[in-house]
Amino acid sequence: MVRDESRTSERQARHLSELDQQLTFRVEPGPSDAIRYPGAGPYDQRLGYTQLPRFIDGLERQGYEVTAQARMSPKFLELRDRGLAAIYREKDESGLDLAECHGRTLYAQRFPQRVYGAFDELPPLLVDSLLFIENRELLDPEHPKRNPAIEWDRFSKAVLDQARHLVDDSHRAPGGSTLATQIEKYRHSPEGRTDSGREKLRQMASASVRAYLDGEDTRAARRRIVLSYLNTVPLSAQPGFGEVNGVGDGLWAWYARDFAEVNGLLREPGGSGGAPARALAYKQALSLLIAQRRPSHYLVQGEADLNALTNSYLRVMAEAGVIPAGLRDAALPIRLSLRAQAPEEVQGSFIDRKAATAVRGKLAVALGLPRAYDLDRLDLRASTTLNGDVQRAATELLRSLADPQVAKAEGLYGFRLFNEGDDTSKIVFSFTLFERGNGANLLRVQTDNIDQPFDLNEGARLDLGSTAKFRTLVTYLELVAELHARWSPLSPEALAALSVHPRDALARWARDYLLQAPGASLKAMLEAAMDRSYSGDPGETFFTGSGAHHFENFEPEEDHQMFTVREALKHSVNLAFVRILRDVVHHVMSQSAKAGEALLDDRDDPARQAYLARFADQEGRVFLTRFYRKYKGRSAEEAEELLLHRRTPARLAAAFFGLEPQADAQDLAEFLARRLGSDKLPGDKALQDLVAKYGPERWSLGDRGYLAGVHPLELWVVGELRHRPEASLSELVAQSREQRQDVYAWLLKTRHKEAQDRRIRNLIEQDAFGEILRRWQRLGYPFEMLTPSYATALGASGDRPAALAELMGIIVNHGVRQPVVRVPSLLFGAGTPYETRLEAQPAKGERLLPAEVADTVRDALAGVVEGGTAGRLKRSFVLKDGTPVQAGGKTGTGDHRFMVTGKGGQVISSRVVSRTGAFVFYIGDRYFGTIVAYVREPYAARYKFTSALPAQLLKALAPTLLPLLDEARSCGVATTTVRARG
Repeated sequence: MVRDESRTSERQARHLSELDQQLTFRVEPGPSDAIRYPGAGPYDQRLGYTQLPRFIDGLERQGYEVTAQARMSPKFLELRDRGLAAIYREKDESGLDLAECHGRTLYAQRFPQRVYGAFDELPPLLVDSLLFIENRELLDPEHPKRNPAIEWDRFSKAVLDQARHLVDDSHRAPGGSTLATQIEKYRHSPEGRTDSGREKLRQMASASVRAYLDGEDTRAARRRIVLSYLNTVPLSAQPGFGEVNGVGDGLWAWYARDFAEVNGLLREPGGSGGAPARALAYKQALSLLIAQRRPSHYLVQGEADLNALTNSYLRVMAEAGVIPAGLRDAALPIRLSLRAQAPEEVQGSFIDRKAATAVRGKLAVALGLPRAYDLDRLDLRASTTLNGDVQRAATELLRSLADPQVAKAEGLYGFRLFNEGDDTSKIVFSFTLFERGNGANLLRVQTDNIDQPFDLNEGARLDLGSTAKFRTLVTYLELVAELHARWSPLSPEALAALSVHPRDALARWARDYLLQAPGASLKAMLEAAMDRSYSGDPGETFFTGSGAHHFENFEPEEDHQMFTVREALKHSVNLAFVRILRDVVHHVMSQSAKAGEALLDDRDDPARQAYLARFADQEGRVFLTRFYRKYKGRSAEEAEELLLHRRTPARLAAAFFGLEPQADAQDLAEFLARRLGSDKLPGDKALQDLVAKYGPERWSLGDRGYLAGVHPLELWVVGELRHRPEASLSELVAQSREQRQDVYAWLLKTRHKEAQDRRIRNLIEQDAFGEILRRWQRLGYPFEMLTPSYATALGASGDRPAALAELMGIIVNHGVRQPVVRVPSLLFGAGTPYETRLEAQPAKGERLLPAEVADTVRDALAGVVEGGTAGRLKRSFVLKDGTPVQAGGKTGTGDHRFMVTGKGGQVISSRVVSRTGAFVFYIGDRYFGTIVAYVREPYAARYKFTSALPAQLLKALAPTLLPLLDEARSCGVATTTVRARG
């Protein structure tokens, strides 16, 4: 019975096929209560099955919910709990699939990339060679029910050899693994290794049960084992390629061979290239079948050993009749040469790659994966909100603009656009479009024309110019709304009795307006605030940002006009917005309890000392940083020469004892001789006088710096680096707290009250900008610092297109910030016992602005298109029935320069670092986004375009976008509706 069973597997077949009928799983709604995730096998890790609990936990914290998951049958769970691998038809290849919003594939990866689709595609020569090396009885048709997981004669011999090896270390003990158990090993055993007898039995048991999934007859399963092995056998890893699995990928990675060409040579004895070409192809394929035993050795560092072992197999296989003698003889002289790096892969279409790059980056972050490499190898299908048709069309247009003829055809040449002779290929264009969905903002298009990972939309701090007026306007109206909420309930008497800071023009106007219009609604007050007038006069000097500033208008005719806030936004009038921001800053300053006139009047107010100490610390850091950068890395002699060039003996003595506080008269004499020369060295009495007058502990750091004729902190930094050249800037900052206060001790003296007041006002202004920054950040401003100057209204603090789009989304959604959704659903492990579907359930939108404020801003932005700086877009969006779609936005031109000025303020040199034209826009009730044109040095100085360029480009994109406006939902309700939590 045992002998018959070992040959036929009759009883195993009956029992295991009946068992397999109970190993089922089904997918049902909601999280599974009957699932066992796999262990740390390479296959399960690579495809993401092992990490599924971590993925699910992280995604749930980000607003996703498990909407469906597999349930394993009781018998399935029982075998998993006993240690067997999950028994199902495993995938030989898988990878990331991204679908656009219509369900069409946007991006797909498959690993391995080069595989045989069916057993009949395998070259018989390759199959015969594999079976001779690894599993000679596997395809024996004599016993159709045979268990392919065990060859009893090999297994028995392996057991005996292992037992003998325990007694005699010199006795070789090769394994008895079949191809089926090898697959179990490299897929599901930790690190793909067999580390114990128990693990070997687990592999055999799992392979045995898996073999009977199709019933008692295992002939088809055995062919599938050969196919899977050749498609997935691990063949180490290689720079430029990564993990290599399967003969197909192995031929490409290690030998740079075309898969189809090699297979053609292996199938046809007289194939292309004749006998030498066939012999080379066969020897390379054979070497990979052999190398799998120790792939990291043979393929990475053991090329000579691999050649020798392959030649040995060629001889043995010819003697056994597996291969013709002629093939052996042709192959033996050939020396295998492994590549140190895989050949470069042919990239997919620029357009298709661009469409998926941004989403893949976000998805990798969401899953906590450090590399796109790991993401691409997951068994994952994710739906995206991207509209593939529009994405592709927009990318094609942006890319085509590198041709000046196309740019001209799209109207991009002319006044404030490109000039004749401009090279359009140097310009980076970026376009982002969102759709306001039900509970979420859906990314429809995100593209640019650069074939690089860099994301201009989210990855750079750009000078976007007057788009900052958009943020300034929102803050201005937000403050008006707060004044209305506070003061509109008051009686006329209470309003009249309100004390308003003399410099707070905004609060004074609000009080007077409410006195004249008692009971006015917020909407009415906001409209009145938009009708306030501001001058465009550039002749005023503005004291801001710790200095006197002058600003200019873009158009000279604006210099002598008055503009309402509405008109100032429409025509982007610089001086009007500088004055609007000044009103905002003064209002915020007046709201601070520390900012009252009493603080400046009362010399004894302790808050004054706190402000002055803060100023000393802040400005001291600035100087400390400057001096550190000036002297770091210089030798003591170089620093000394730079600091003390052409000084008198008295100044040198004052400086020397600051650098060397432990020095004496002899040290001073040597120092002066080095600096002045021996012939100019003071006499002994003069030297003693210098020591007495300027010696250690004689003066404070501030006084010593004055006596030495250098900035005290410069003297201190040079002294510290002289004795501790390895010191870092952070260490010096931490160490210099007392020194920074000492240097500004003069400021604390009451006779310098005017100087104190000036600095206190600057700090109060900085605090006001800190409050404005907090407001901007609440609305999506992406940076931790705001330039404390009225120049911020003109873009001095920089911005990001994505952040501006977020703000526009708040305006379009009537003051509510909705979460952004790029990936509404994810499906892990489709068709496996681990199948898990998650869908985005974003949190409820957050109201950040009163609806009246958002709607007032929206109406004002429409004026920019109706007759302002983006007027070229007027009536660019018209539905099929002739109905015009309202559009609005804000333009911005950034001319970022590095300038060097002289003492009188004259410009010594000017270098154009970058030039930017930006337009943040909305179209109708649902769509909004940004479009940017950007060029950096060394090309930036050649161009003179303004924000008219992106506005014209959006007009060129209008035919592509119009179909979206005619649809109820651009991708259909079923694929874009996202439920909101809360």
